[in-house]
Amino acid sequence: MAVITTSSASAAVYLERRLANLRLGLTLELFTATGALIGGLVAFLLSDRVLAGLFAAMLGYTAWSMVRRAGARQPAAAAAAPGTGTAVVPGTGTAPASAIHGYLASLGGADYAVRRLPAGIGLAFVAGVLSALLGVGGGVVKVPAMNLVMGVPLRVATATSNLMIGVTASASAILYLLRGQVDPYVAGPVVVGVFAGAVVTSRVAHRVPAGVVRTLFVVVLCYTAVEMGARALALPVGGQGA
Repeated sequence: MAVITTSSASAAVYLERRLANLRLGLTLELFTATGALIGGLVAFLLSDRVLAGLFAAMLGYTAWSMVRRAGARQPAAAAAAPGTGTAVVPGTGTAPASAIHGYLASLGGADYAVRRLPAGIGLAFVAGVLSALLGVGGGVVKVPAMNLVMGVPLRVATATSNLMIGVTASASAILYLLRGQVDPYVAGPVVVGVFAGAVVTSRVAHRVPAGVVRTLFVVVLCYTAVEMGARALALPVGGQGA
């Protein structure tokens, strides 16, 4: 419920300011939702201890990669023709020949181009699987995937991920509500607080330097990695989490 509120309260602002990439978000969300479905179906077959340990290691590596690339420039595979929104091949002034390149160009923004779409789709699928298996937000995987792998600016990646998590959470929240697993006395105050925070933050986010956003995200990655590592150590060998 809190995730839906966060996404809903800020998504409109991000879309209005063209900070969230709706087309890219919907493309990746299809595979994230598929991964979440498969993860829910196979959860009982896998060891939570091993999964949590691998996930902690992956988050630690991702945090290190984001710090290492903090000062690196993001290369662009294609540029947009001014005033047209149509991508062109650098150095030629012509539109991409293949339909795949054309679709990739349509996913990009005014100052960046999306690259390595298959890798991004694969990581979005992994994010959905991990979200279902470990109960963690897929944003800790999707944001680095969009930023480090697909060349999407960090600010756009965080806004797009925020838009995506609301779609994923809406599907599962209905099931929790139907099963009576949502305590209104807990959910009510949490939703009110989250809504206020999301509204304020979404309107001032553009004033926060990109370096600060990157630092905060690295802190979140490190904290989640430590939490997952502690969970892996606490679980019995071959056991499943509660």
